[in-house]
Amino acid sequence: MTKACCRTTWRGQVLALMLGIVFVTASAAAQTPPPAVKQPTPPVEAAKPVKPAKKPAAPAYKLVIEPKAMDLLRATSARLAAAKSMMFTATVGYEFPSKLGPPIAYTMRYDVTMQRPDKLKIVMPGDGPASEFYYDGKTMMAYAPAENLVAVADAPPTIDAALMAAYRTTATFFPFTDLVVTDPYVALTDGAILAFYIGPSAVIGGVKTDMVAWANKDVFLQIWIGVDDKLPRRVRAMYAADPLQLRNELELSNWQLDTTIAPDAFTSQQALAAPRIAFAKPASAPPPSVKPLVKQPPSKTSPAKPQSKSP
Repeated sequence: MTKACCRTTWRGQVLALMLGIVFVTASAAAQTPPPAVKQPTPPVEAAKPVKPAKKPAAPAYKLVIEPKAMDLLRATSARLAAAKSMMFTATVGYEFPSKLGPPIAYTMRYDVTMQRPDKLKIVMPGDGPASEFYYDGKTMMAYAPAENLVAVADAPPTIDAALMAAYRTTATFFPFTDLVVTDPYVALTDGAILAFYIGPSAVIGGVKTDMVAWANKDVFLQIWIGVDDKLPRRVRAMYAADPLQLRNELELSNWQLDTTIAPDAFTSQQALAAPRIAFAKPASAPPPSVKPLVKQPPSKTSPAKPQSKSP
């Protein structure tokens, strides 16, 4: 209201002033003889607008690969590669776009047990259907406990090859794969175009860590590495091909290296007794019915077809 009153008063003063000027001008014109007629002057050419000066271009940022950052990545890779067995928990936060604008976050937990060179178990509870993955050096299984269904396939003799086969056959990918392969340093630094040391931190996992930034042409990573144990504690990723720049975060905890693991930890009797489905990429629609399948490796040209006999 105060601003409205001020505007009204201001407008009234301006109107009164303009009327006063009009009256004074009219009175003066009535008392003054008309001026002599003047010759018209040639029109003045309008001034051309001046284009604003271009701002100097910002200097291009020079991508650097700092030795300290690479040394920290080498140290954590060496610690992981030297472990004959390991157990850890990986908690992953994913962002998905929404119609509202801000992304929606989902969380998945992976309880990982690994023994080199050919044993791996991954139990996956989280925001979505639970699942389990088993690999024992000869066979790999993907088990869905809620549906009591299992996919079984023959597997290569190493963890690295088995993970690659799972990805090619079923598009199965684990966000911590680079940490459990034979040479984590090669996996972590492939195609590096940027690496630098950010600084220390003491709030991730309750331990002191060093923060490292690393990037190649596909992804930008920020990694927290334990100062004392050289174990990775957190990884944050943003992908260059993602136009929304959604964030992906991986928290790593409950590390146990070189512990004794029971031989039967890498299989599941419940999964082996479940009805089987093809070990293949997810179909666009579920089959009308599910029947037990004969255990067989996936075909290179098409998924395995259901059989009438039980395994």
